[in-house]
Amino acid sequence: MLDVIAKHGLDRKEGIRIEPLELAAAPAAQLALQAGRVDLIVSDWVWVSRQRSEGGDLTFIPYSSAIGALIVPTTSPIRDVAGLAGQRLGIAGSAIDKSWLVLRLYARTQLGLDLDVRVHKSFGAPPLLSQELAAGRLDAVLTYWPFAAKLEAAGMRRLLSIGDALAALGIIGDLPLTGYVVSAPWAMENQAALDGFLDASHAANAILAASDAEWERIASLTGAADVAELSKLRDAYRDGIPRHWGAAERDAAARLYRMLAEIGGTTLVGSSPDLAPGTFLDWVRY
Repeated sequence: MLDVIAKHGLDRKEGIRIEPLELAAAPAAQLALQAGRVDLIVSDWVWVSRQRSEGGDLTFIPYSSAIGALIVPTTSPIRDVAGLAGQRLGIAGSAIDKSWLVLRLYARTQLGLDLDVRVHKSFGAPPLLSQELAAGRLDAVLTYWPFAAKLEAAGMRRLLSIGDALAALGIIGDLPLTGYVVSAPWAMENQAALDGFLDASHAANAILAASDAEWERIASLTGAADVAELSKLRDAYRDGIPRHWGAAERDAAARLYRMLAEIGGTTLVGSSPDLAPGTFLDWVRY
């Protein structure tokens, strides 16, 4: 998206300058934001709410509803989530990864199945999990959307998307979970610059949503090994572009937060089981 902004001069059109700072991982970005080293990062509203409940001043603007999916080999006998019982499941991230918690909630409420005790869990980095699945050392993986797309391009089968799991739980299936995070006071003091960035972001996403040629231009940036991978990555990214953000989505987020707090506990949300006031930047609605 940043490359599309630069290529089409969308930042200059909005009178802003974007200075990317590449960091090693999400925790480093979160620390950089809290230290004032950067103005904006991409993170999730669960983390933002926890920071606010502990006295922080961060706030969230939606960026994507693309999360992840549960993937099995094409020839796997596993046909549904119930079939995971007793199987070797690779899970991207940690024990409090949001996709894993949502999958646990889905299995518990829809099937009466406690996946936390009924599967053989392996937590790890997505590339390693993909290799282990391909090698037959895992029976299924729950992984982030770019890696799920690449596995599907290689012929593997999607068993369940996290969006479908959310919908089954009564939550909006395309609810944005990741987004831009800024300090609320900084947002107030720099509203024109922030609005310019958001307008440039929306314009870039409009190009990415409509133009296959643009995806061909940025193919090398996606890491796609071939046309099939690029097509899957393109479609998954497009599906994740938020179309709506208003009262219904905010209410759904609050309900989901309470559900995640119940299953993830204080390790995930800290001392507050409810979404903190101010978690979402109030003036951003569409």
